[in-house]
Amino acid sequence: MAPLLAGLKIIVTRPREQAVPLARRIEQAGGVPLLFPLLDIAAAPNQAELNQQVSRLGSFDLAVFISPNAVNYGMAAIRAAGAGMPPGLKFAAVGQGSARALREQGVAQIIAPTDRFDSEALLAQPELQQVRGWRVMIFRGNGGRELLGDTLKARGAEVEYASCYQRSKPQLDLAGLMKEQADALTVTSSEALGYLWEMADAQAQQKLSALPLFAPHERIAEAARALGWRYAVATSGGDEGLLAALIAWASSRKR
Repeated sequence: MAPLLAGLKIIVTRPREQAVPLARRIEQAGGVPLLFPLLDIAAAPNQAELNQQVSRLGSFDLAVFISPNAVNYGMAAIRAAGAGMPPGLKFAAVGQGSARALREQGVAQIIAPTDRFDSEALLAQPELQQVRGWRVMIFRGNGGRELLGDTLKARGAEVEYASCYQRSKPQLDLAGLMKEQADALTVTSSEALGYLWEMADAQAQQKLSALPLFAPHERIAEAARALGWRYAVATSGGDEGLLAALIAWASSRKR
């Protein structure tokens, strides 16, 4: 039986630290991953300020983690601040990847959606309907959507953001990537998609938008379609969802 992704070149645009598991899965399915990390991830520049902020976590009711990066950098800041795990503090995660990262850090009870992985799905959880009077710290990167914080404020919570890491635009060789003549593209954030589009000239944009694009959220797929992508698929969440959609697409090509 031929490998499911036999010889297909798949561009993986996750940040370098998170790209390896998906690249390995693609290889195991017979594909060729082309690593092209569209976001650089680094610790927040002002660690002293972050540590001071996190040292007050004991007076909060809920800590929310936006991404696995937020877990890794946020929990490191909690340890550095000597805050430990305040008793009674509730933990929440936007997606199952973040929830897994929290469990690996020793957090057992986590509020997290199980079907759709975004702020809207987290806000729909029963535990977050009655939050009046709660103090909430949201661990995230620099900037990002305000929906989660704004909605919790509207429900009566006091919200504070802890920017524990920063995302930045890397310097990449797009011309070298185009020479690889990839068969498909995976994109895991709208911000990364925007960076890719900005670095491409008109000819490269035309070639890129002709590639099948796979994204773990409809919002990213919609952004791709708005840019001119002809085939943009919203997959199930995580690497599993991306891989399953890639395999389904590859199988359909053989019929």
